[in-house]
Amino acid sequence: MSEPVEASAAAGADTAIVVDSIEKSFGAVKALRGVTFSVPTGSVLGVLGPNGAGKTTTVSVLSTLIRPDAGSARIAGYDVVADAAEVRSSIMLTGQYAALDEILSGRENLVLFGRLMGLGRKAAGARASELLEQFDLTEAADRRVGQYSGGMRRRIDIACGLVRPPRVVFLDEPTTGLDPVSRQSLWALIRSLKEQGVTILLTTQYLEEADALSDNIIVIDKGTVIAEGTADQLKARAGESYCEVVPVDAGDVPAVVTALSELGAPTVAESRDRVSIPAPGGAVTLSQALDRINAANVELIDIALRRPSLDEVFIKLTDKSAVAAS
Repeated sequence: MSEPVEASAAAGADTAIVVDSIEKSFGAVKALRGVTFSVPTGSVLGVLGPNGAGKTTTVSVLSTLIRPDAGSARIAGYDVVADAAEVRSSIMLTGQYAALDEILSGRENLVLFGRLMGLGRKAAGARASELLEQFDLTEAADRRVGQYSGGMRRRIDIACGLVRPPRVVFLDEPTTGLDPVSRQSLWALIRSLKEQGVTILLTTQYLEEADALSDNIIVIDKGTVIAEGTADQLKARAGESYCEVVPVDAGDVPAVVTALSELGAPTVAESRDRVSIPAPGGAVTLSQALDRINAANVELIDIALRRPSLDEVFIKLTDKSAVAAS
């Protein structure tokens, strides 16, 4: 068994996840092709990628569900192959679908998980009550889980994983199928875990989710990390900020183009109802644009300073990846 203290010294004591050149194939299909990244302790890493990109395979390797063909990974200082038992005792894994006993109540599921994890009957009951209150499930505690809503099922699923406090949490598309209110509730739980110093790896296809929750983001496509950075850094790769102008009358679009031509190269949207120009000066450019529009006596529905969305970044990056692979 390798020593976690040595791993921490090598990778940095403040690094909870270290992944180095992981490869994994299923027959002729190469699911992972040298995936490499690290996650600081107490932070949230968002993992983005299209279906089949390798997100879930990465989580499966890091949670010891499958072994890598090559490369290495350490979780909380433990090697995922050599120290698999120690890794499992340090993590929590929640997949896309809640792994619960629907016949049992929420409280009974929590007590069951507690007993399976070595807690005595009294300690398991006390921890169950604590988690039910923390996850706002006290009123539904003794109701069968099969009667829970999707959001409640997800909350009790995560609560079961926290019976023994983990150091690292893997959330594999945890909000899949949830309504907006339940999704927001789960976001609050994720932020709460981070505040407690828990390290979180979050795979998601909801780009606004990664934007709202992640300290850092990696984009995986075809088994390779094709981009890494903060949400702002990734957005910068899709282009600079721009000023968008929407006149009340689409017939005024040519006048808007003329008015803004001195500030930059105007672009007319495909809908032919709005105009945008680069805004390197940010709010200054916005103010200058408004002055020129007012001077042209054009009435507006909207004028705003906008930045590329994470959706635009994602499409741009994965399109490049597809071209490179062809």
